[in-house]
Amino acid sequence: MQTIENINNTIKENMAVMVYFSAPTCNVCHALKPKLLEELEKNFSDFKVESVDISVEEDIAPHFSVYAIPTVLIYLDGQEFTRKSRHMSVGEVIEEIRRPYEIMTS
Repeated sequence: MQTIENINNTIKENMAVMVYFSAPTCNVCHALKPKLLEELEKNFSDFKVESVDISVEEDIAPHFSVYAIPTVLIYLDGQEFTRKSRHMSVGEVIEEIRRPYEIMTS
């Protein structure tokens, strides 16, 4: 079970973190997640991923000001770097991360 504290610790302890908000009833969420995870793995070796099912952990989404699904929060060096909700492409997310990630890891 996810908690706000667990997610905050993951963000603090890792250089690059994606928090993925979804729900079982969201078809887009289920189609997007495996593609996103595959591209993260392929492009960025150090990414840590936290998944939040908003139907189970109902207090987490509002804590992070997430009110639509799917929502992806990207944290770099403990700071929120980008936030994407609903309409996003995998390529768009990856390209937005690439430059800052490469700078941080070079």
